[in-house]
Amino acid sequence: MKFHRILILFILPIYLFSCKTPQKLPYYLDHVTDSSARGEVKVPELKIQKNDLLSIQVFSQATDPLFDAPYNLTTAATSGFLVDPGGNIQYPKLGTFHAEGLTKQELAAEIRKRLTEPVELLRDPTVVIRFLNFKVTVLGQVGSEGVVNVPGESLTILQAVGLAGGITDFGKKNEVKILRETNGTRETGVIDLSSKDLFESPYYNLVQNDVLIIGTTNERAKDAEQAKTMQKISFALAMVTVAATLANIFIR
Repeated sequence: MKFHRILILFILPIYLFSCKTPQKLPYYLDHVTDSSARGEVKVPELKIQKNDLLSIQVFSQATDPLFDAPYNLTTAATSGFLVDPGGNIQYPKLGTFHAEGLTKQELAAEIRKRLTEPVELLRDPTVVIRFLNFKVTVLGQVGSEGVVNVPGESLTILQAVGLAGGITDFGKKNEVKILRETNGTRETGVIDLSSKDLFESPYYNLVQNDVLIIGTTNERAKDAEQAKTMQKISFALAMVTVAATLANIFIR
């Protein structure tokens, strides 16, 4: 009987230690009302980066398609033009173009200019450019870490998180980090997915090659530490129980 009382004295503090009041974790757009989120939808123009893969097609008013053919090589149309480490692309018949830091429209304008000046190679040319490798990487407390490939050219941070399986219960929805490279410089931003100002953030609309990092909340860290402590205590109690049982058997 005395042994059982000792066990109760051990177990009661452990029970009280394990009982804690759960804290409310922020959820997506927690602080948004039906009016606070209203505003014009603005999708920023993407800037071309090193290692981007671009589809570039040229069309003109020429009646014979053979006139356009030299500027639309089949291999380039299917595999794309890779922006090299210097930020340039090599275009058939036209030479080198510096593409890094330009928008698609700006690069298209440069190509049109070289098609018409100083000699008109094509009459009234049209240049269509598309990104072939728009992707972002999502790491940390999400359903599925990894690279998210986007078929289009527009992606918001909420869409990226959704494609990665959502943030887990212990992920920091109010402190998502975004790593971004712009014109050779790396920047880090932090965005709160529960904030009503979410849509005003420059990181709400993602750009190609962004990296999202969702950290672990303090609650999860405390739970992990508490679980380790409980395992140690449970092991110690088991050893005490075994020792007490053996003592009752042999010391009589």
